[in-house]
Amino acid sequence: MAEAEAVQLKEEGNRHFQLQDYKAAAKSYSQALKLTKDKALLATLYRNRAACGLKTESYAQAASDASRAIDINSSDIKALFRRCQALEHLGKLDQAFKDVQRCATLEPRNQNFQETLRRLNASIQEKLHVQFSTDSRVQNMFDILLDEKSEADRLEKAANNLIVLGREEAGAERIFQNNGVALLLQLMDTKRPELVLAAVRTLSGMCSGHRARATVLLHAVRIDRLCSLMAVANEEMSLAVCNLLQAIIDSLSGEDKREHQGKEEALVLDTKKDLKQITNHLLDMLVSKKVSGQGRDQALNLLNKNVPRKNLSVQDNSRTIYVVDNGLRKILKVVGQVPDLPNCLPLTDNTRMLASILINKLYDDLRCDPERDHFRKICEEYITAKFDPQNMDKNVIAIQTVSGVLQGPFDLGNQLLGLKGVMEMMVALCGSDREVDQLVAVEALIHASTKLSRATFIITNGVSLLKQIYKTTKNEKIKIRTLVGLCKLGSAGGTDYGLRQFAEGSTEKLAKQCRKWLCNASIDTRTRRWAVEGMAYLTLDADVKDDFVQDIPALQAMFEMAKTSDKTILYSVATILVNCTNSYDVKEVIPELVQLAKFSKQHVPEEHPKDKKDFVDMRVKRLLKAGVISALACMVKADSAILTDQTKELLARVFLALCDNSKDRGTIVAQGGGKALIPLALEGTDVGKVKAAHALAKIAAVSNPDMAFPGERVYEVVRPLVRLLDTQRDGLQNYEALLGLTNLSGRSDKLRQKIFKEKALPDIENYMFENHDQLRQAATECMCNMVLNKEVQERFLADGNDRLKLVVLLCGEDDDKLQNAAAGALAMLTAAHKKLCLKMTQVTTQWLEILQRLCLHDQLSVQHRGLVIAYNLLQADAELAKKLVESELLEILTVVGKQEPDEKRAAVIQTARECLIKCMDYGFIKPVS
Repeated sequence: MAEAEAVQLKEEGNRHFQLQDYKAAAKSYSQALKLTKDKALLATLYRNRAACGLKTESYAQAASDASRAIDINSSDIKALFRRCQALEHLGKLDQAFKDVQRCATLEPRNQNFQETLRRLNASIQEKLHVQFSTDSRVQNMFDILLDEKSEADRLEKAANNLIVLGREEAGAERIFQNNGVALLLQLMDTKRPELVLAAVRTLSGMCSGHRARATVLLHAVRIDRLCSLMAVANEEMSLAVCNLLQAIIDSLSGEDKREHQGKEEALVLDTKKDLKQITNHLLDMLVSKKVSGQGRDQALNLLNKNVPRKNLSVQDNSRTIYVVDNGLRKILKVVGQVPDLPNCLPLTDNTRMLASILINKLYDDLRCDPERDHFRKICEEYITAKFDPQNMDKNVIAIQTVSGVLQGPFDLGNQLLGLKGVMEMMVALCGSDREVDQLVAVEALIHASTKLSRATFIITNGVSLLKQIYKTTKNEKIKIRTLVGLCKLGSAGGTDYGLRQFAEGSTEKLAKQCRKWLCNASIDTRTRRWAVEGMAYLTLDADVKDDFVQDIPALQAMFEMAKTSDKTILYSVATILVNCTNSYDVKEVIPELVQLAKFSKQHVPEEHPKDKKDFVDMRVKRLLKAGVISALACMVKADSAILTDQTKELLARVFLALCDNSKDRGTIVAQGGGKALIPLALEGTDVGKVKAAHALAKIAAVSNPDMAFPGERVYEVVRPLVRLLDTQRDGLQNYEALLGLTNLSGRSDKLRQKIFKEKALPDIENYMFENHDQLRQAATECMCNMVLNKEVQERFLADGNDRLKLVVLLCGEDDDKLQNAAAGALAMLTAAHKKLCLKMTQVTTQWLEILQRLCLHDQLSVQHRGLVIAYNLLQADAELAKKLVESELLEILTVVGKQEPDEKRAAVIQTARECLIKCMDYGFIKPVS
């Protein structure tokens, strides 16, 4: 009974296989296998199930089933060939070759076996050639690099080749397998900077995306050795080691999301211990005198990037807690460094700012009040421990630490200002005879007055103090800083014209002095930076910003400073540009509420006359003329934690304001603005990404994509534009995103494919239903380009949707531009598939009337597209052609085709005549002599 049922199930499986239902066939064979013990039947069932595995691409299962059939009958030629096919797909070419060799021995005249034998032999030889050539290349490169007599050119070429090879998966694995790690360590031992750099960069490539290799390399090279290399006073070396450590951290933590096909990674034990070890070494670097300023900056950059959570919805903030407990005091020590005091750690212009940003990120990453209280207590204990009546240097460091925290988490800074003795110490240092004391105190006062509530306190207590210092000091450094303090306090009312803190004209005088210092190249950069800081506050005043954009030397001096290695200026420059372009958020003024406020004698914000659109447009023109785009492009490229998400948002706002006038977009593209916008649209705050995407849409809508986004960058533009096709975005953003996508989709099928993969098609279709005429037209124009893509055409071919119906009905709308776009889409669809020609006649009863209207249209481009659709329908099917000839369409075609030749109408007349010739070919009409 069981054997009979097994045979029946086998026959059932065969029927399923013939009907191409391979899953059902495999199921029947599997059930039969459980019921029989007959060896011949078992071999057949396993062989048949192997065939199902090949069809469903379950190659491992297919190879296993074929092996079982071969175990029963070693001469089963079908099973051998099926195993050969499965093994070839699994990349086991040598085993597949043995199986097909056996098949060819059993059946020497079988052409299929002979062809497979030749193909596999060629593949194996090629693989061996690549393998051996790569091995020899790797060895050859190391021989050149380790030979002291090698010429400089050969040395440089070998180093570059090694770096490139390390970035490729196959090359990295060959280096790793061929004793490459030991040889790379030998290169590092040479102490020759160019060779050490090549070794470090090769290691970076080998670590990327491979956890097992990253773990082995970390232990082979040792973290202390890497950190000592990063500590050197060589910016290029320091950055290269930083990139290597980042690649290791990404691989160990799983942040590297790249796919590496065909790689079976070794099992790696828990990586938390290694990550903790890296963190400890980075924290130790912060306070070591042996570490250069560049090395300290890179350590801070790595901590900024990898310790705080990137996504606050993730609950685990254990890395932050660990750093707070074991490293916060070390970070505070960096923040409190005073360059003019003895025993100061080696610093760059960016070091203290990077430390302040790290404190801010750590504080923001805390989840509850107890954690924040613990953080605050560490800061309070550190600062109060520094106060010493006998040692003024320690007091200066304490105030410098408070000043640094105020640049980070402002709430925490405010709490520290409230500590007993802090404000008193600031005042005491202001009155000191030492320049360093006054510099630190004035800077602390400036940072303490960031918010209006705090500024009112400082206005009452500090303005007179700052004015006194300003009048009495002869030191330019202190003069500039006290002036910035006064600038900051003077801008406490923001953009509100009616809330000026100082007398009429005072802010303009302060700004004039700042501009004067900004242009003075004889003053050191660190001091001139404060002039930019002052302008960041003063440009909230419309008179000041209007004067500033007319002062071309001052503008260009600021732009040049923005391009230097000092990145602490980024936020201030971005703020000035936001103020000058009025690209900050402005609350909508509701007249009724204004009247109500006046009636209740409350303050009503006032707009300055120079904040009106005409003045803003003029300022934008002047900024573009002064070279703002090249400065912005340099600022965006800053590879530093100082380029915070908030700064990126400010830069995105500025770009959007600069792109507002379509006539200026060519200048923006020519100076590299299109490329600079892409990273802003992909990373940063949600607001910043939307603003940058909108600016990209404005550029993509009117520019040649090949010029605006050269090379592969153009594909990165698609995602930000698709994100703008959201109903939560405003109509202008939707409209300009559609225009941008239309322009991109007209360039190449690869771009159309990218747009399709980003799932933009449903959104484009939704806007084709919109009531808003311009949105509907833009969406239809975009679809007109998208229908050239095969996958989009398949969506129209699929049953059970109204896509084609919508396009046909849009052809019947009154709007000429909308008709033109819809007719273009329909012309391309009907040209691509005969099935769509027939489908068009079924989706709506109005199709013929709409087609006739298109063929009679006043606008030649619409008429031409209508005639092309008519030709496609005539060509598609004789029955359909007969139906068209029996309608009024024949008369329309005859009238258009008989028109006198005209250069403008040539394409229309020619298409109409081609339609008539097609009708003659069918024999529906006859030529008239």
